[in-house]
Amino acid sequence: MTFDIAIIGGGPAGYTAAEKAAHNGLKTILFEKKNVGGVCLNEGCIPTKTLLYSAKVLDGMRSAAKYGISVEGEASFDLKKIYARKNKTVRKLIAGIKQGLTNAGAITVQGEAQIVGEQDGLIEIRCGEETYFCKDLLLCTGSETIVPPIKGLGEVDFWTSREALEGNELPVSLAIIGGGVIGMEFASFFNSMGVKVSVIEMLPEILGAMDKETSAMLRAEYAKKGIGFHLNSKVVEVTPEYVVVEKEEGLIQIPAEKVLLSVGRKAVVNNLGLEKLSIETSRSGIPTNEYLQTNHPHVYACGDVNGKSLLAHTATREGAVAMNHILGVDDKMSYDAIPGVVYTNPEIAGIGKTEEELTAKGESYQVLKLPMAFSGRFVAENELGNGLCKVLVNDNKQIIGCHILGNPASEIIVVAGMAIEAKMTVADFKKIVFPHPTVGEILHELVNGVD
Repeated sequence: MTFDIAIIGGGPAGYTAAEKAAHNGLKTILFEKKNVGGVCLNEGCIPTKTLLYSAKVLDGMRSAAKYGISVEGEASFDLKKIYARKNKTVRKLIAGIKQGLTNAGAITVQGEAQIVGEQDGLIEIRCGEETYFCKDLLLCTGSETIVPPIKGLGEVDFWTSREALEGNELPVSLAIIGGGVIGMEFASFFNSMGVKVSVIEMLPEILGAMDKETSAMLRAEYAKKGIGFHLNSKVVEVTPEYVVVEKEEGLIQIPAEKVLLSVGRKAVVNNLGLEKLSIETSRSGIPTNEYLQTNHPHVYACGDVNGKSLLAHTATREGAVAMNHILGVDDKMSYDAIPGVVYTNPEIAGIGKTEEELTAKGESYQVLKLPMAFSGRFVAENELGNGLCKVLVNDNKQIIGCHILGNPASEIIVVAGMAIEAKMTVADFKKIVFPHPTVGEILHELVNGVD
């Protein structure tokens, strides 16, 4: 029962690290208390995107006439089939991960693992009735929904993202507390399904730390679709019939048959036995260095649990960096070009620095921006579509940020990310040949006008 590496948590960081470790000849064990895939696959990224794609197809049918296509009757949907397809997609991907772990030679144990201590240079872990030992340990326990102390919340049957994905009902009206990424994606889906949606956000704008200009444009798009937005608003009470919101002008009541709580997530650090190894924690999670090491040289923390970037793709990269350090491969984690995407319709994506961040730090920068309509492909595929592409450049003419509103922002943003990570200048970027016609060409259009 002694292993080279043990991993607690089977999300994107955990399962990818386990496969990499086993492929490299390390005796590997992975502990997961529920299903492999973590929040992302089971109650986050994949299920929400599956639902959002169904909504996108429905929206496309409703607007088919704009493209010269006639659809007899009114486009309709079958909610049970939409959710059944979501469940099928999740099951298929879970099976694929399990098979990948098996093929690599990693052992998977279902159960809640805890650190017991350390003896003879090995870390001791208990899961169920069994005890295991390992040389190195990866903590990949993820995050959980924050439930704030709102008056009346405990007396109503509110949703978190988990319950919203179960598909048991379609409320007439829905109040979403929190206008971040998760809140806006659910707002998009339920709006397409015909639900009267209200989004309540404490900050002056939706989508938190994302670029404010594109966020405001997205909000305007969804306001046209009928979503009500309440910014600079604090929820002070929840009842079975309405949500009480405190605004500058006073208290208002927002009718809501159902409430979806989406105010953020927090690292899962309790009941892990961290104190047994004197592992440091902070308000955001478990602090780590550039190799994802904690203050214990043989314990690493990857993914949401370290609180640096609560995104599945960040977790995957962190797991790889941690494993490379264990394997003796020269590699360090960089957070300079982590893409953030909101899979609404239209999509919004950002990477690198924002104008707000640079202004707050007093750093000089140049803004390059164009409407998405400068792309011929975008115009061809988005009748009357709105959008914006913005690139930020520093005094050395290096690309340091990019923010896009318009489909398919999620696919285009990675091009800007590679430029940022490689510290490319505008002159370097001009030398890249883009295929025509593509929406991504707009990035090239932007830099072409810079000397």
